[in-house]
Order: sequence, then C-alpha cells, then structure tokens
Amino acid sequence: MVAILGGKGAGLAEMTKLGLNVPPGFTISTEACPEYLSKGTFPKGLWEEILEHLKILQNSSGKEFGGLKDPLLVSVRSGAAVSMPGMMDTILNVGLNDQTVEVLASKTNNRRFALDSYRRLIQMFGNVVMNIPHSDFEEAMIELKIKEKIKSDTEFTEKSLEILIGEFKEIYGKHHMTFPQDPLNQLKMAIEAVFKSWNTERAVTYRELNNIPDDLGTAVSIVSMVFGNMGEDSATGVAFTRDPNTGERKIFAEYLSNAQGEDVVAGIRTPHEIQDLKKEMPEAYSQLIKSAGILEQHYRDMQDIEFTIEKGKFYLLQTRSGKRSARAAIKVAVDLVAEGLIKKEEAILRVMPETLDTLLHPQVRYNGTEKLLGKGLAASPGAASGTIVFSSERAVELSKEKRKIILVRPETTADDVRGMAVSEGFLTQKGGMTSHAAVVARAMGKPAVVGVEAMNVNLREQTIRIGDTLLREDDTITVDGTNGQFILGEATLETSSITPEANVLLKWCDEYRKLGIRANANTPLEARVARENGAEGIGLARTERMFLGNDRIQIMRAMIMSANLAERLKYLDMLLPMQIADFTEFFRTMDGYPVIIRLLDPPLHEFLPDKEGILNEIFDLKLKLSSTKDSKEMDDLISKLSELKRILDTIKNLEEFNPMLGFRGCRLGLSYPEIYEMQVKAIITAAAKVKDQGHSIFPEIMIPLIGHSNELRTLRNKLEKVAAKLSEGADLEYKFGTMIEIPRACVTADQIAKYADFFSFGTNDLTQMTFGYSRDDAEGKFLASYLEEGILASDPFITVDEEGVGELMKMAVRKGKQARKDLEVGICGEQGGDPETIYFCHKIGLDYVSASPHRIPVARLSAARASLLQSR
Repeated sequence: MVAILGGKGAGLAEMTKLGLNVPPGFTISTEACPEYLSKGTFPKGLWEEILEHLKILQNSSGKEFGGLKDPLLVSVRSGAAVSMPGMMDTILNVGLNDQTVEVLASKTNNRRFALDSYRRLIQMFGNVVMNIPHSDFEEAMIELKIKEKIKSDTEFTEKSLEILIGEFKEIYGKHHMTFPQDPLNQLKMAIEAVFKSWNTERAVTYRELNNIPDDLGTAVSIVSMVFGNMGEDSATGVAFTRDPNTGERKIFAEYLSNAQGEDVVAGIRTPHEIQDLKKEMPEAYSQLIKSAGILEQHYRDMQDIEFTIEKGKFYLLQTRSGKRSARAAIKVAVDLVAEGLIKKEEAILRVMPETLDTLLHPQVRYNGTEKLLGKGLAASPGAASGTIVFSSERAVELSKEKRKIILVRPETTADDVRGMAVSEGFLTQKGGMTSHAAVVARAMGKPAVVGVEAMNVNLREQTIRIGDTLLREDDTITVDGTNGQFILGEATLETSSITPEANVLLKWCDEYRKLGIRANANTPLEARVARENGAEGIGLARTERMFLGNDRIQIMRAMIMSANLAERLKYLDMLLPMQIADFTEFFRTMDGYPVIIRLLDPPLHEFLPDKEGILNEIFDLKLKLSSTKDSKEMDDLISKLSELKRILDTIKNLEEFNPMLGFRGCRLGLSYPEIYEMQVKAIITAAAKVKDQGHSIFPEIMIPLIGHSNELRTLRNKLEKVAAKLSEGADLEYKFGTMIEIPRACVTADQIAKYADFFSFGTNDLTQMTFGYSRDDAEGKFLASYLEEGILASDPFITVDEEGVGELMKMAVRKGKQARKDLEVGICGEQGGDPETIYFCHKIGLDYVSASPHRIPVARLSAARASLLQSR
C-alpha cells in the first residue's frame, strides 16, 4: 500500500481503517508522478478521476468545492513511498478566492480566521506553485509588523490581513502573474506543483544522500481542510510516541495554538510543551495520548504524528515511522522486543549498520553558530577538536603536554603513524576514502577529513589557507569526519558509546550470524579494543607497521642497506626479540582465537627516508663543507655526507616505476628468505611461549601477494622447516595461507589451495589489479566524476564490485574449496567492515570477515542482517 499511496496516503488510509478521527480525502497514486514528469501533462483520464473523487468528497462532507453556501477547502499534500521529511511541497486552504473567503467568514462567524487562511493560501501558492521567492512575502509581513508595532502573526487584525492580501496580490503582479480565482484551476496547479517538487534540488540531493531511487515518484493526497487557526480553542502540532533523541517511552510533542501546520515546522513561533495542552484542552490531549498508543501498537514502531485541533475537536493528519537518533533507534528496537511487539530478528533488521556506526563516534552538535571552514571527504566518522600541528614529530612532542591535537598534512604516509596515534583527528589536503589517512583513521577509530582540495597546506610556513582564512599552529579547529567538514574553533561534541541496549542487540546478532568476525589490528592495543568489541580473532596483523617505532626503524633501515647476508642477519637478529614481544601480546589478547599474521608485504623503499629530504640534506652538507675550514668539522661533514650518499644509492636501487606491482610481498620473501624466516621464528616462539603460560593459541601465517602456486609451494616448504623445528614438543597447531589479491590467484585458486590452509581476500589490491586503477591516482583524478556521472554505481574501494571483483572472489571460493574441503576463506581488506560487502561475503560462503577494531560492532550487526535477509 505504501508503494502505491506513499507514506502519507497509506497512513491516512490506515488510520481511517482503525477508526481514528481523520479528515476525509483521497490519494493520487505514486504511479502518476513519473508519467507526469516525463510527459509534462496528467496521465490520460487522471483529471476526470480527480473530479469524480472530489464529488464523493463533497457528498461525504456536505460541502461544495468552490461553493458559495458552504465551501469545501482542501490541502494538497506530497507523500513518497520512502519518508523524505520536508523535501517536497504541500499547499493548504486550496479553494479559497475573493468570494469563498467571505462565505467562510460568514459561515464560521470568524472573519479574521477566513482572511488569515486566504493570506496563507496566496503566500504558499505563490512560493510553491508560481515559484515566487518566499522572501518577497516575508518582507511584506515584516514591514507591516514594524508599521503596526506587533511581533507575532497572530496579532494581525482583520484590517491588517486585508492589507496583506492586497500586497500579496501586488507581489504576483510584480512577477507578471495573477493569483487564480478558479478553485479547480488552483487544485490542478497545486497537484502539478507537488509532482514537480519530486525533482527539486533539495529532494534530489536528499535521495542521493539516502540512496532512494529517483523513479519512485510521490503520491498526492487531497484532504479536507481542518483548521488549527480558528482561535485559541484550535491548535496544530507534531508528536512522537517516544522520545526521538533518547528512545525513552514517553510522548514527545509540541503544539501551537491558533496556527496551521506549517507554523510548527517553519519555527516562526515558539511552540508550547505538550503538558500545556493537557491544561488548555484536556479532551484533545486525551485523544492524542489514546491515538498515539493505538498507532504504536498497530505499526509496532515509534510514530511521528501530525495533528490539528479545530474548535476543540482532535484530528490526525499524518502518521509515519519517526526519525530518531542512533541511540534512540537501538533503544526503541530492543524495548519493542521486551514489550512483545516485535521479535529479535525484526529488531536486528530495523537497526541499520550506519546507525550503529554513528553511535560509536563522538558527533558535532550543530547549533547554527559554527564557522564552517571547508569540506572534503568524510573518511572516518566522528568528531574531534584540537590545536593544529603540521608534523608527526611535533604531534608527539606536544602530546607529552597532554594537549589535544589535530594533525594537518598535505597527505599522510607510513612515517606519520606515530603522530596519528597521539592526535585526536586528521585533516589532509589530498587523498581519498581509502588513502593512508582514511585507512589508518578508521583502524584507530579517529575522525578524518581528507581531500580538502580548496585548502592549501604550506609545511614550510606552517600554515593552512582556505579562502580568506589563514590558520597556524596552535589555532584550534574541529574535524567532523561524519559530514566531511572542518570548523573554526572548538565545536560542541556529543560523546557516544556502546549503550546497554546496543550490547543486548549485538548479543542477539551473534545468535543469528553465520560469518565469523575478526579484526584487522596492527598493535596489541588495537587487538585489545577489537576483543572488547567482540572480535573472534585477528584476521590481519600487518607486520610492517611494527617496524615504524623509534627503536626499530633505524634497525630496519640498516637491515635494508646491508651489503651482504651476514650483515642483514645481524640486524634481523636485533629485530627478532622485538617481533616476539609484539606477537606475544597479540596471542595473549586473543586467547582461544585465531591470529593471522601477514609477513612483510610493502616494498623496502617505504621504510627508507624520503628521497627529496635526503637530497636536500646532501645539498646543505655540501654548502657547509665548501665554507668550513675546520678540519674536525670537515671530517664530520664528510662522514655524514658519505652515509647520506649510501642511503641515497639504496633508495635509487630500490626505486620502482610501479611499486604496487613490483618488488614486494612474496617476491621479497623469495629473494630474501631470511626476512620471512625471522618473522616465522618470532611467531612460533611467541606462540609456544604463550601456550606454555596456559593459553590456547592458533597462529596463522599469511604469505602475501601470491600469484602462482609455485611461489607459495616454495616459500611454504622453506618456512615449514623453520616452524616445525621450533614447535617440536610444543604441541602447537599453526596454519600457512595466503592473501588472495591478484586476479591470477583467483583463476588458479584450486592449484594454490594445495599449499594453503586458508585464503584471505585483500580486496584493495584485488580491486586495483582487476580495474587497472591505481587507487591514489583514481581517487585524486577521475573516480569522483565516474561516480557523479553514473559510470560506476559505487566506489569499488569502499564496497566490493560484485560484477567484476566479486566474480573473481566467487571463483576463488568455489575452486579453492573444491580442491581443499577444509580451506578457511575470509576477507581482510578495508571492505571487510563495509555492510554491503559483508552481505556479499555471506552470500558467497566466506567463513569470516575482518574489520578494523572500531568497526567490529558494525560488522557483527551487518553479518546478522545478511543472514536474516538471505533467509527471508
């Protein structure tokens, strides 16, 4: 019914069936709207049907539309199948003209009310139907209020309203228009305007933001007018059957006496609290409470109700599922289960993953006074305020003073991780939704806005310039990662956390989901957060992140620049105890659950200093060398210059045209097996140690970037010997597997599975190689236009591309499990936390998904929803 009658029309019909007091009317179906918009005229026979139902309405009401004895007035209301509050148009008091207004005045013995209703129609019709700016009418009203020394619309006298009506008609004239006096012409034009409002800029934007199809169209309800502006015994209001902010089970409502519906929504007068209605109109208040209870029981959900009271008589004008905060949405769903109105399955399906995601992050509480500086991509949700810093080193330094910091960079790199760890949030000039800043921010659960192209970050001068605003270090900004914008100064934030009701809901999710939920974690701290959020193991521990600490990066660089195997082994032996300590903490945290550790993946040059920085240092040293005459200083400069040149030679030697497809992953392991052997030693040693302490340990060793079965066969044979030797007598179970991130690996998954205990899809690289996109280049240059022009339906780096990448994944799952029945298959890319991707993973039979620690609750909910939706 909702699909045909729209939400408003269906609500009116349902309330009528329930015996509630609803003004009579009829609804034009949603099917008429798209046809009207495509042809520019009413569908054949529609106008005749409207006139026929208008006669029925006249007969039921005893009034005549345009009649001079007892005129029938109607409202023309929009109402799509999916709620779009405030996005489309409504016109009230249709049917009034210069004659019927006098009849209405005489019939009601209230000329002021009749004139006020006529004034409203001319104003609303002019704005909605004739596209006359709303401000033209508002300015005329303000001028008259100043002249008559009044503040409120309700203070206009009959004479004032007569003057306004005359001035409003003159406004039409200034725009070379006239207000139509024929009621039927008014009705036809009003219906057309409501149809057209489906394609207003605000409606189109709302649909884009909420993924609502453009071809649904709006229904149009023609409803007999009831009047809340007939005096102090009349009113109009809006009520929620529960508090939409907290979800508390109590009526939440406001009303205005002597007003019509748009007055409450427009905020032109301060509404009264609903408890005042209990005193002023107790019978109407009683009807409101009774109706609210009936509607909530019937719809089994919190309702948003519009009502009007005419001369003390209560009418319902609309009911719909009420918009609510994330906190309220979860509480209402859980409470309705406790009240026996819905089952647990329905509660899970009613809470959208993005709702839970919002709950988990602090948000900006906007009050209209904020100075918005700029907008970029909403890379990681939440909000944070702090003083600006431009380098990771400075961030670490200031963090020791317990200062809250926002790290601002042109773009972030792996070297910035330490600074990011101590910052409240991040802001970058460049980058996309899967850029380094975005990925790390989501993993850390910190807000980030990236790709603010209108902003210029000058690291040399330590400034941000955006428009006319210049910001420096120590200036305070607020990053809103939910909406992708940043604000000058410290905005008001609302703290968020997992509520008791959310924990209840997540426990229900665990009962219904079939997918396992693991976490992508790079530090023991992230692993602990993941475990607290319900992770059942680690799906990806990136070992490269473990080498970036101050105590390790220099050793790592020395190992990379080693001239021979013996020298390389010396530095690897120094890194070994550090890796053992890292893995020991992981295993303790995930006691009883599997931990997948990926061996070194990125190209080695990523661990070396920036080439441009080294060149600058060499240049500076040469300048100093040319000017010094001190022999000791000269020797010192020559020594430093020699070391920098050695580093530069290594960087040049390791440079690649396309590092993503170059010397990395298993290719490193095959060329320098001692690196992977050291890591396997650390993993097995740590696992055996923790097992001796009474813990249950299930290490899984991931070999990255396998494209050919021979690569995995060769590496596994070498590494198995290391693992077997160290685990002798320890009764330690471990697995070897690979990340599936090369299309060839998907096509030959049956061959690779012979040497793998598990597969884990690395969807970022798999997407890049399948599309032939460089992620950073695509997001920086053309991906946005691809999405805008509809070339791509969604960002393939956020949600899996089912038709391309997804088909490769399905092939890999099918072939892999055919070759090895007990093969474990999961996903560990960033997409492992995306709700749509999780649904796809459930459909193709994956065993688990792995998400960033702070997205574990969202993954648990999404996995449960996937299971329930598929069963339906």
